[in-house]
Amino acid sequence: MRIVAGKRKGLTIKTIESDSTRPTRDVVREALFSILMNKVPDAVFLDLFAGSGAIGIEAISRGAEVAYFSDLNPQCIKVINENIAKARFEEQSKVFKADYKLVLNKLKENKFDIIYIDPPYNKGFGEDAIRIISENDMLAEDGVIVLETDTNEEVPEEIGKYIKYNEKKYGRNILNLFKTKGE
Repeated sequence: MRIVAGKRKGLTIKTIESDSTRPTRDVVREALFSILMNKVPDAVFLDLFAGSGAIGIEAISRGAEVAYFSDLNPQCIKVINENIAKARFEEQSKVFKADYKLVLNKLKENKFDIIYIDPPYNKGFGEDAIRIISENDMLAEDGVIVLETDTNEEVPEEIGKYIKYNEKKYGRNILNLFKTKGE
């Protein structure tokens, strides 16, 4: 897998060889960052269920100030740390090996400009994470939450204080974009 654009464009990073993870395809990553283009520079970015860390690393490469990475799988954490080191983004990265609920609780005082959530499909983790984010008011003003789901997953139009304002389909992947109601 390669970083698509920015300071580390073309850098090859590791992915996870596992049935429990599915790297976000290049076409989906390109589309995601095309949608978020104006929000990424200087952003505080949260990559929840980070897998290889490719999304957060791509965000830093494109100008995000800092990225927080979270995953429960020790193999993923190892690869995330290796990829961050290879990209030389250690100063701009914070990595957490824990369940998403614990990580969100630990970070509840933070405000994020972009929160990318790519949980295991069809388990309800994404909706639950958004509810926790809403309860703790973790999204910055004008911030965006992106929930990646499978095409057969039902995603509510509203979760907590957030409303789905856009949905983009790429093969079997759907990017559900949420913002604070009324913005």
